[in-house]
Amino acid sequence: PHPEQKKTSAEMLRIIAFLALLSSTAAFTPPTTSPVRTTSLSALAAWRDDALGAIPPVGYFDPLGLSNGKDDATMNLYREAELKHGRVAMAACLGWYVTAAGVHPAFNSQLSSDPLKAMKELPLVGWLQFVLGCGAIEWMAGQIKKRP
Repeated sequence: PHPEQKKTSAEMLRIIAFLALLSSTAAFTPPTTSPVRTTSLSALAAWRDDALGAIPPVGYFDPLGLSNGKDDATMNLYREAELKHGRVAMAACLGWYVTAAGVHPAFNSQLSSDPLKAMKELPLVGWLQFVLGCGAIEWMAGQIKKRP
């Protein structure tokens, strides 16, 4: 490469780095609030166009109408369940990758590296521990919600 090409490519890298740095500053600015057009006839706050989860220009996105006729408490329960299921799915993906890599933190790594085979090889006491642990977490979440 010619010295001029090196100089222009170095300048281009500097410009790209500056633009990347400049674009990352948007993460630290407060969000701008713009008025959202309300098209819903419902008086309940859980699925109005200005409710949590509404995105302009669409508003509240519910193409299957699952929120029709639901009150605020039911919609909050649905949102809570959606968050829990998303977190469990992320943990399951991580567990799948860890198991597929041959790492088994329990059972002295005697289970198969294939997650589906390892699931079948898991003893009954392991499944019982899993089910009771999930139940305990759900019970504890219910107790926490009851607190003032």
